[in-house]
Amino acid sequence: MSGPSRHVDPEDAHAHVARALDGHAQDFETFFLARFIGLSFAYLPAEAPDADKEVCLVTFPVSEMLKNPQGSLHGGVMATAMDISMGHLVKKVAGAGATIEMKIQYMRPVVDGPVTCEGRFTKRGRTLSFMESRLYGEDGKLAALATATWKMAETA
Repeated sequence: MSGPSRHVDPEDAHAHVARALDGHAQDFETFFLARFIGLSFAYLPAEAPDADKEVCLVTFPVSEMLKNPQGSLHGGVMATAMDISMGHLVKKVAGAGATIEMKIQYMRPVVDGPVTCEGRFTKRGRTLSFMESRLYGEDGKLAALATATWKMAETA
């Protein structure tokens, strides 16, 4: 069963890549992949005295270039954005870290509008931390949940 034929407009694709290349730097928030997906970043401070309550919000628009053949946001793009939301929070609070493992549960497709990922610690440690990222569609409904183990930055 196939739906309507969708095509990525070549001129739009070239302009999109040019915008991603313009001003990119291989650094947090500005690296090429983040700019290609169209990620925007915000950090919410802890509501409680516990720093583990900090959140990294990553938002981005759904475009035809990011969709799978069924017409919804590709699961790999969702996974990437959720991983980035956790990684940027690790960087902000502890220095650069690395994903050791990640599990994703996809709950519903996202077809339009802005997407928001909320990365947070579930248990923060000195060498390993446990994290989650929740991805919401424009309707505010949970579309995917990632849980992950992170290796924290080495401290001298």
